[in-house]
Amino acid sequence: MRGLGKTAGRLGAVSGGEAGLSLLEVVIALGILLVVSLGILPLGLVAVSTTENQGHLAARTTEYSQDKMEQLLTLAYNDAVTDTRVFPSAATGGTGLAVGGSANPTAPVNGYADYLDVNGNVLAAGAGVPAGWFYRRVWQISSPSANMKQITVTTIVAHAYSVGRTPQSTLSALKSFPF
Repeated sequence: MRGLGKTAGRLGAVSGGEAGLSLLEVVIALGILLVVSLGILPLGLVAVSTTENQGHLAARTTEYSQDKMEQLLTLAYNDAVTDTRVFPSAATGGTGLAVGGSANPTAPVNGYADYLDVNGNVLAAGAGVPAGWFYRRVWQISSPSANMKQITVTTIVAHAYSVGRTPQSTLSALKSFPF
């Protein structure tokens, strides 16, 4: 029975080595972690701005270009008076599908451009550029051949979230006569 007592005593004994980390080691490890974190922080900022510009703003410009394209495609081939700068379209006061306009968003042509706020709501049509616009849509109607019209719509954002190219989308469609 004597042997059992000695074995039980040895199992509970603690060795004389280190039992944990010192405060100095923890501070050094945290310092290294901080330096590495600060090194990859710019990568996170680039990711956020790219996601906003290409993931959100570019998707909205495409959506708003498509909305305008659908509005223009519903017009009759020879319509030259419907005002599509408002939604829903007004029966008079506009250019309809008359040949003209510009697909260049930096050079809008009167009657062939409208402006949206940050939520995509059409701002009041009138003379000049309305205050507070966030998206600009321009469209061009051309006639590449007899009985055919090409409609091109470009939407651009007033400014990008960060540095880089301002998101924009361009759509083009053909409309034939008599359809």
